[in-house]
Formats: sequence, structure tokens, C-alpha cells
Amino acid sequence: MQRQKPLLILIFVLVFAAIAVLVNFNVPLGLDLRGGSQLTIQVKTTEKIKQVSEQDLEAVQTVLGNRVNGLGVSEPVIQSVGNNQILIQLPGVDDPQSAERVLGTTAQLEFRRENPEKIKLLTVRQEELRELLTKQQDLQKKEDKAAIEANQAKIAEKQKQILEGQQQLFEKTELTGEYLTDAIEEPLRAGGAWAVAIRFNNKGGQLFADLSREAAQNSTRLGIFLDDQLISAPSVGPEYKDTGITGGSAQISGSFDSKSAKELALQLRGGSLPLPIEIVENRTVGATLGQDSIKSSIFAGLSGLALVLVFMVFYYRLPGLIANIALIIYALLTWACFALLGVTLTLPGIAGFILSIGMAVDANVLIFERTREELRAGKSLYRSVESGFYRAFSSILDSNVTTLIACLALFVLGAGFVKGFALTLAIGVLVSMFTAVTCSRTLMFLAITIPSLRKPEIFCPNLPSSKKAEVA
Repeated sequence: MQRQKPLLILIFVLVFAAIAVLVNFNVPLGLDLRGGSQLTIQVKTTEKIKQVSEQDLEAVQTVLGNRVNGLGVSEPVIQSVGNNQILIQLPGVDDPQSAERVLGTTAQLEFRRENPEKIKLLTVRQEELRELLTKQQDLQKKEDKAAIEANQAKIAEKQKQILEGQQQLFEKTELTGEYLTDAIEEPLRAGGAWAVAIRFNNKGGQLFADLSREAAQNSTRLGIFLDDQLISAPSVGPEYKDTGITGGSAQISGSFDSKSAKELALQLRGGSLPLPIEIVENRTVGATLGQDSIKSSIFAGLSGLALVLVFMVFYYRLPGLIANIALIIYALLTWACFALLGVTLTLPGIAGFILSIGMAVDANVLIFERTREELRAGKSLYRSVESGFYRAFSSILDSNVTTLIACLALFVLGAGFVKGFALTLAIGVLVSMFTAVTCSRTLMFLAITIPSLRKPEIFCPNLPSSKKAEVA
């Protein structure tokens, strides 16, 4: 009993810890059980790339996968469909428009310099526009229709020139988003506004220092453009005339709230898409299974488990009852692992869990049959139980290791729901080895220390009388 006491304490601690985890954490459900968003993305060609190759499709999948991971979606499905389409399933995401904004944009970040000469030209044109507007007011008072129409045409032309001048005010530079190493959303101090802090690599940091030094010397602004749209135009103080802004970091500010800042940071971290894409379908997906089907599946699983428990007690008597206790402990620990690791439960995942229950029972069957053989051979009860666990361990280890190898292959080579099946099965196999070898063994040795339970016939029914006397 003393030798089993530490293991009993460990088992009790693990059981209570598992219950605490299950109370505080929920196991997330997959797309087939709770619904979500589904997007079909078309990968388009360019002038340089006339045909989408398998490598191009994989590159787009990688970028989209990085962005999906940033969304925090558990167990997404990202797989190619045909030669130029990608299917993305996002369990639990009920805002497909938000997912489309994050996944479907290129997020091309550019830093541009403001041209001093074009600033002067733009200022002159703005002054000319003000003069034309003043003249238009005078002409309207004189009611000279011909002059009013001619002056209105000049106003329209001048407005067009100003718009073109504003678009050409900032010139492209070498500094783009390809030099980014990180982008993180962060709150500003006032007004609940948000910004995006970015960090460059060594070359990008040097380019940014040179660009900011030039802006400080010319008293001009830096234009921060996202997908050719000006989102911020900060000025650089005169204190940076000599060195520029060093350190390789900057901040993108604008009219961001927490959600838009997070989306921008995610797009920048995810990188630019190697090919243009178009979202051809974006829809909210309901659960594949209805509530009735889910209840039926749960009922079927519980019924099967109950039959297994009844069979074990009927056929193996006391060892079967001990195996049932170990099986309940196994179910608690496995489910707690699912909740703790954030495993998304899908139908294939449930199948993997049920299959691992069968394997947990199988380990106990091997042990108990070996114990019966030792009892029939005339060994003592203690030696028979000890030999049953010792001799069955190699078979249990071999079967579980081969299953784990298969799980690894499915997880590495599979996709989507196949990975979920492999993961739940692997976790179940590992926990079942622990419960079969540790829990069942500890409880069996605890049982044989109790005098009223130290009877060979409740471990091996139909044992010959002569053998009972020998093993007692």
C-alpha cells in the first residue's frame, strides 16, 4: 500500500486538475459542428506570370495561412481547389466581411518623400483657384453668362490640376513593406485612438533613417501609403536633420480604432500576396450537422461506452471494474487535454477520441488476459498481476507507437479535418498508455492489499480448485 500511495495521490491530483480545466475551459467546436465562414479565393495571373503554377498556389496559401493564424481561428481549413482556387473555412467566424478585408487585400506598404518643388507648384495653383473663385462671384453679380461659363471651365481645369498635383506630391522611394520585420497595434494616449508600430530590418532601418533625415532637412513630410492610398503624412522635426530617425522603428497613425489597427498590423505581418487574388465566394456556413444529429451522435457514443463498461465488468469481474474506473479517468484527462491545448473538436476528431477509447480498453484486455494465464499456471495472485502488467507492456507499447507513427503521418501530410482526427487520436493514445499502465496498475495492486478482495476467482472465473489453493 505504501508503494502505491504516491501514485494514488498523483491520480487524485490529475483528476481534480482535469475537472478544474473542464469547468474553466470549453472545447471549441469545428465548422461542421458550429458553423463559421467559408471563402473561395481565385488566384489571378499577371503580365509576367501567365499561368498559376503549383508553387505559386502554395506561396499564396502560405501568406493566407499566416493571416488566418493572426485572426486566432482554431483549426482553419486552407486547401487548394483545382489549379487556381483556394478554399478557406473559418470555424466560429460569423463576420465574413472582416475575414475578407484581412485575407483579400495585398497590404502593400510604401514610404514616399514629399517633393518641395511640387509643393510650391501646388501652392501657386491653389492661389490661382482662389482667384478664379473670387472672380466667379463677381461675374455672377454681373450676370454675364458667357463669362461665367468660361470661368467655370477654368475652375474645373484648375481643380483637376490640383488633384493631379496632390497625387504626384509624394514620390516613390525604395522603402516598402518588404523590409518590415514586425507590426503591432498599440493604443495612443489620447482619445481612444490606435496606431500601428512597425519595425524594419537593418537595411530598412537605414533607408528609413535616410528618408527621415532628408524630410527634416527640407521641412517636408513622409507619406505613408497603403495600397496607393495615403493613410498618414507625419512631419519630421528639425532635431533629426543630422541623423534622421534611427533605431529601425516607426509608427503609422491615422483614423484607426482597435479593430482596424489590428487588421492592418495583421496584413503587414502576413506579408504581400505574390499574386493578385479575388474572393469569388464569401458566405456564412451553418453547422453541417443539425442539433438532432449532434444529440444522436452523442447518444450513440455514450451508449457504446456504456456497453463497453458493462462487458468489462461481466467478463473480467473485479479487473473489469478497475478498468472502467481507469477508463473514466482516461476520458476526463483526454477531454481536459483537448480543452487545455485548444483542440477544435470536429466529427473526425470525435471519431479519433472514440477510437482511442477502444485502444485504451484493448490495453487493459491484454493485461488481464496475461494475468489470467499466470493464475492458471499456478502463480500467486500478486505475482500474476505483476507479470500481467510486465509481460503485456511490450505489446501495448508496440501497438501504441505504431499508431502514433500513423498519427504523425496523417498530421504532417493531411489537411483540415484529417489533422484534427490525427491530433485527437494521438492525444488519446498517449493518455491511454498512462491510464492503462499507471492507473489500472495502481488500482489493481491496491485491490489485492484488501483481504476481502484477495480472491483468485474474482480475478479469473472458472479457475480450477487446485489452482485456487495454489495461488491463494
